[in-house]
Amino acid sequence: MALNSEEIKEKIQNGKIISGFIDLETQITPNGFDLTIEKIFEFLQSGAIDFSNRNRETPETRELKWKNDWLFLKQGVYKVRTNEVLKMPLDLVAIARPRSSLSRSGAAVDSGVWDAGFEGKSEFLLIVGNNKGLRIDKNARIVQLIFFKMKRTKVGYDGIYKSRT
Repeated sequence: MALNSEEIKEKIQNGKIISGFIDLETQITPNGFDLTIEKIFEFLQSGAIDFSNRNRETPETRELKWKNDWLFLKQGVYKVRTNEVLKMPLDLVAIARPRSSLSRSGAAVDSGVWDAGFEGKSEFLLIVGNNKGLRIDKNARIVQLIFFKMKRTKVGYDGIYKSRT
């Protein structure tokens, strides 16, 4: 079952699930929470993935510099890091969906699942499909995170991205 705004707000106010947000009342939605952009990166090389992660190679990136708190992004794929820090308890999982204004501007996001036990800032892809590009404001609300209650797991996420900020 998805958490509603009251349940999400209560968890946030009790110091659980999300910190580092800009404005709770603006970012809370009837059935989720809007994450905001802290940084945007461009990819400088290819990556590699495999089954065991022994040969995983995360590509180098370069942080793009804001100009008066705005960026113009050409058509392409970028990595976004959020302002918010998540601390997922062992009985919640979350997924993100793009805000409709992003889709209406010809852009999309792609992300993984926020596993139970994940802690840290979130990173995901921003895909600018619009051949005219996209202007984006620092701290823009970009995705809505939707939380789902699940039976408590004994072991949560413990991968290399845990506690990265």
